Amino acid sequence: MDAAGGRTRLRGWGGVGAMAVLCALALSFVLLLPRTQAHPEPGPVTSVGPVVEGSQARASTCEDATAQDLSLPPSKASGKTIDAIKDRPGTRKLIVGVDQNSYRWGYRNPNNPGAELEGFDIDLVHRIAEDIVGDPDAVQFKAIPTSQRIAALQEGRVDMVVRTMTISCERLKDVAFSAPYFRTGQQVLAPKSSPVKGYRDLAGKRVCTAAGSTARKKLAGDVKSGAVKAVVAEAVPNQLDCLVRLQLGEADAVITDGALAASQAAQDPTLELKGPAFTTEYYGVAMKKDAGDLVGRVNRVLADYRSDGWQASYDKWLSATLGKDAKPYRPPVPAYRGES
Repeated sequence: MDAAGGRTRLRGWGGVGAMAVLCALALSFVLLLPRTQAHPEPGPVTSVGPVVEGSQARASTCEDATAQDLSLPPSKASGKTIDAIKDRPGTRKLIVGVDQNSYRWGYRNPNNPGAELEGFDIDLVHRIAEDIVGDPDAVQFKAIPTSQRIAALQEGRVDMVVRTMTISCERLKDVAFSAPYFRTGQQVLAPKSSPVKGYRDLAGKRVCTAAGSTARKKLAGDVKSGAVKAVVAEAVPNQLDCLVRLQLGEADAVITDGALAASQAAQDPTLELKGPAFTTEYYGVAMKKDAGDLVGRVNRVLADYRSDGWQASYDKWLSATLGKDAKPYRPPVPAYRGES
């Protein structure tokens, strides 16, 4: 069977046809979904600092290897951003940009009644809402494409983005980040039958990446320098679009975070990760640059969540695709801006 014909039939979890429809829905619908699982009560706060209304350190002082250490200290105090969220009319007070088609991270499960939004990122959103407005269900979810995460914050469409978003110096020019809540790295996803063995083995291969992703920046830079001889395919709005292109034979490989790639391989058993991760990256909650009070509060939530909630969420959503040992994915003990 030829490659294109062999991949025209969409396979995997829920049917990739359904997943492609979800990609289209993500661009046009605001999700107002109830919580479907219980969340642990917050534990004691181990580190509380003063509320800060300013932005994080300027990107000129930033290096990607330590970008995750430039967030503001945890704080339990409110400020103008949190006050505005609490005073917002209605019951869905916290507005959060999420994904609705990243399997086990933020996705609508068609096998459950109502296709509720669920996953590792969604658990964290509920925990943040519980702390800020006192109700884990007081959330308005907005499906945001990969390429629109920063724009959604800058334009005020969302209060925060919790969407497998890597902390980087380039992004710190435009948004603020919490301390990291997950460790990952870029990996190659390709058909099991492909001769590709890893990142340095992509010569002549059409490689798909999402617009605005760290994977695309890394690949484009390495191709320009000659370190990698791949063909950089046209960018797609959402990472899941790369999976569809791979299955249609329109791409030979995909580069994305290993945590996401493992979930995509679980959706389609004809695919597999090729080679080890070739970067180290950390996911953070993204917010507006001037939302210092909100950044401090989210870091306070994360200080509790790392010891009370993180492991349970990992076990529920990610252990099936990443393995029972969560140590490789746990974020480091956080360091904050100004700490020596």
